[in-house]
Amino acid sequence: MKKVLGILVLAMTLNGCDDGDLTQENIDFDSATVQSCSTNSIIYKLNSKEALLLEIPSTSFTTEPSTTGSPTELSIGSTNRVVYRLYNGTVATDNICETIAPATPYVTDQWSATDGTIQIFTTAIKTTNTTTNSTRITGYNHNITFKNITFAKSSGTQVYETFAFGDYTTTATSLPFLFDETVEKCSSSNQIYNYTSSEALMLNIDPSLIVNEVTPLNTPRTGLITTTTNALTYRLFSGLVTSAYFCNTTTPTTPTLSQEWTGVAGVSSTSGIIEVTTTTNGPNSFKHTIVLKKASLKKGNNSFSLGDSFTYGVLLTSN
Repeated sequence: MKKVLGILVLAMTLNGCDDGDLTQENIDFDSATVQSCSTNSIIYKLNSKEALLLEIPSTSFTTEPSTTGSPTELSIGSTNRVVYRLYNGTVATDNICETIAPATPYVTDQWSATDGTIQIFTTAIKTTNTTTNSTRITGYNHNITFKNITFAKSSGTQVYETFAFGDYTTTATSLPFLFDETVEKCSSSNQIYNYTSSEALMLNIDPSLIVNEVTPLNTPRTGLITTTTNALTYRLFSGLVTSAYFCNTTTPTTPTLSQEWTGVAGVSSTSGIIEVTTTTNGPNSFKHTIVLKKASLKKGNNSFSLGDSFTYGVLLTSN
């Protein structure tokens, strides 16, 4: 009698623990590479007969690097969808991205995420010119992780406290930096500027650096980049910029400003140094060659270096 009662108690205990979820089924995409569709906003990973899909607006991938411990967070739902699919054959890009997907292989099982958070930690991808030690931002890496994600499947639910989706990269808008040596100066201010059709590099220079006197050999006048005197600004425009843009009391609204980067404050004898070498350029005429040493530009959490020595340009003046 005791044996029968024990069996009944065990059966009731097991029954009481069943909350409708089946045994954990593991999905593993660790060795798969993140890919993206060119025709829609789906990024995905493929693993033989399996696919892990993330449908998310492209605007979710920022060009602002994340700070430590503060990734971008998005709630999983109708706007940000996560889906796992199992196929009856090897799955390919066409099965994910085409408007009319191939007839085979076909989906044999699908799990749709119903809850959880998408975390995106963004870092800038930089290339370095080994000759000048200058850097340029060529793209952004977005490390994607699902937190407390719940999948609804035909046999119940499955929850992952942390599920690493992987790294997704996007390209950065190229900054041309096609400036020539011609530098202009505003007559009503200390602003000097160099520009091309779509960009401008402006320097609100300390007037003590532009003096109509020849500098001794190897002894240029020097100053430091700051946020006020010697303030350096780079602007990229989405339209054509002309000389009429500069030297205005109020900054014009056209052409449309696309990006603005400001000079990182210099450190004496270390970085952000302005050097001006003055020579004669004929009777009562002077040539001021302006060089930036170990200068950097920043925008938000982004920054890049102009290198060990960047020639800003040449300003001509006369007495």
